[in-house]
Amino acid sequence: MEIMAQPTISALNGTSVRLACTFNSCYKVENKEFSLNWTYQGCDNCSEELFLQFRMKIVHWRLDRFGNRVEFTGNPSKNDVSFTLHQVQLEDEGIYNCYVGHARISLRVITEAPPERDSTVAVIVGASVGGFLAVVILVLVVVKCVRRKKQQKLSTDDQKTEEEGKTDGEGNPEEGTK
Repeated sequence: MEIMAQPTISALNGTSVRLACTFNSCYKVENKEFSLNWTYQGCDNCSEELFLQFRMKIVHWRLDRFGNRVEFTGNPSKNDVSFTLHQVQLEDEGIYNCYVGHARISLRVITEAPPERDSTVAVIVGASVGGFLAVVILVLVVVKCVRRKKQQKLSTDDQKTEEEGKTDGEGNPEEGTK
């Protein structure tokens, strides 16, 4: 069985966060045989506290820590055993273990949203560099076309000179040429 979960998740204090845990299995999920546990650890060496269990149906273990803020939002028949934690609090930071195999998610609670990145400078620099490269390419194409024209003109002039200067070998112009 392959378990998939994001190893670290950040959540803004006071919001809801979905701790996703999915799995791949070559067997069909049978509710009678399927089991799942979610546990919480405050730190690496802390003991695990069971707060959500699936045995034929979802059983919420109401830890005082979470109250009624835990909502099972997965679907075991679709290989999803995720849950959502509502009204995230600073004390919710820690390690969440998904046991349908084993996946470990570290929840980090932040107190303010990271600032939005202003990409105006990046857009200006990108447009400038792109514009400069377009001009350089255009100049190179024009130079190449001008050189090609000159070469064609020179080869045409050489042909005319050759045709005008043809002789019969004794210095006399050949018949049919000027």
